[in-house]
Amino acid sequence: MIKTLKRILGYVRPYKMYLAAAIVFSFVGVLLSLFVPVFIGKGVDLIVGEGNVDFKGLLKLAAVLAATVLVSTFFQWLTALATNRLSYNTIRDIRTELFDKLNSVPLKYIDRNSKGELISRAVNDIEIISDGLLQGFTQLFSGIVTILGTLVFMLTISVKIALIVVVLTPISLFTAAKITQLSRKAFTEQSEHRGKLNGIAEEMIGNQKVVKAFSYEGRAEKSFSETNAKMAKSGVKAIFFSSMTNPTTRFVNGLIYAAVGTAGALSAIGSIGFLGKITVGQLTSFLSYSNQYTKPFNEISGVIAELQNAVTSAQRVFSVIDEPAESSDEGKEVMTECDGSLELSHVNFSYVPENPLITDFNLTVRPGQKIAIVGPTGCGKTTVINLLLRFYDINSGTIKLSGKNTQDITRSSLRSMFGMVLQDTWLFTGTVAENIAYGRPDATPEQITAAAKAAHAHSFIKRLPDGYDTYITEEGGELSQGQKQLISIARIMLTNPPVLILDEATSSIDIRTEQRVQRAFEKLMKGKTSFIIAHRLSTIKNADVILVMKSGNVIEQGSHEQLMAQNGFYAELYNSQFSAV
Repeated sequence: MIKTLKRILGYVRPYKMYLAAAIVFSFVGVLLSLFVPVFIGKGVDLIVGEGNVDFKGLLKLAAVLAATVLVSTFFQWLTALATNRLSYNTIRDIRTELFDKLNSVPLKYIDRNSKGELISRAVNDIEIISDGLLQGFTQLFSGIVTILGTLVFMLTISVKIALIVVVLTPISLFTAAKITQLSRKAFTEQSEHRGKLNGIAEEMIGNQKVVKAFSYEGRAEKSFSETNAKMAKSGVKAIFFSSMTNPTTRFVNGLIYAAVGTAGALSAIGSIGFLGKITVGQLTSFLSYSNQYTKPFNEISGVIAELQNAVTSAQRVFSVIDEPAESSDEGKEVMTECDGSLELSHVNFSYVPENPLITDFNLTVRPGQKIAIVGPTGCGKTTVINLLLRFYDINSGTIKLSGKNTQDITRSSLRSMFGMVLQDTWLFTGTVAENIAYGRPDATPEQITAAAKAAHAHSFIKRLPDGYDTYITEEGGELSQGQKQLISIARIMLTNPPVLILDEATSSIDIRTEQRVQRAFEKLMKGKTSFIIAHRLSTIKNADVILVMKSGNVIEQGSHEQLMAQNGFYAELYNSQFSAV
């Protein structure tokens, strides 16, 4: 916990001016508030005794008291303003660093973690840290000054009675510490279950069509309810222990107040000589200071629960920030030109070390060649694409693009040489035009329209309510799967890269539209190196080279005619698609 708090304070350092201002404002505001009991005590002394009421003195005292309260309130407002700026700026920096890290971690980290869990850390956990920091800083500044200030004022009134308060206070602190220890584990469990709950919700909402298609609603509700029940159980436990802190410490402080009141009353009437003599007004002031002295302990103990929750959330956030980023591109070459040639030499790769996938993979691609990759599911087709784009780095061997080792090229410039259309379409919240121009945000409306026409998407886009300015969500709104895929194809046609990767790019398009898009692709692929992953083998018959993969290795290689003549695995796959059922 201490280590995590120190790390959070490291993010506070750039805003130390706000910290200094908060301390100064808090000191002045609380110090002024400490004079209020003095004035109240003097006022009580001005009305004690029959016929001794000093109305003129009371009016002057009331004016001074009102002015003191107003100025103290103003400085307390300034304290809150400074702590707010400090807290929100700190949280902004942590959130920015977390988002930057999510953009720089290897793709394998994103793949092996629940998307809902990561979203929970980026949103919910950050907000919890913010609440804990804000409340913690505010109470800490005012609390420390109040404790020290009231102690000084109590000592000036009666040292012996003040010692009663000081000696009994640790009982309150010990009680709060023990309860905090019990609540820490519950808050940790609650944060873990919250992340899992967000993961389930994200999966169910994002895949509602699949959920309904398989009538999974009942099982989804059961899974959600089980995790929700666990979160509720840990949450109730956490809130129970944290809620015990404040009333328990208030009870202990009430006993302290009663002890001080009894001792002070006896001192005021002179019943206990060794305590000294104090006036009724001084007793009133002392009781007020005693209450002020113990109040910060109540408030701080109440904040402990928030701090516990904040520290737990901070540990979850820092675990993401501490993830190793992708290897740096510093000092690597920025590729600006590419002839489309590729060479894979003795490439080995596995997602899990103990399960080799691609072993001793070799391939030479000349500029402008059309390479088709076919094979059964899980044979490594998409993995080859991941390696070409350096979404994953190879374990050994070399991959050269245009004669240059891809490991020596910056990732961004390497990927700019490729254009990719996937089977799973991806859109973002924005206009249709913005979605098409995703890879070229500086594209003109004419260029966007030309790309859409080439992808045979122009006609349906014009029928949309606002045409190219129609606002769509990441799910595509009322667009069909095929229409979303046409927008993705238009996006790649606009970027016009030297190397194309088509991973089942026309799988969601009807046959007639597919034929037109295939002709558009033929035009686009002219003079470019192309990689085509397809399950419908009829679509890749005119490829220059067909790679037949099985278990991570190329087992056959050649043109369609050559492979059919071999009567091997490819011929078996091809014939099976046209055999009678």
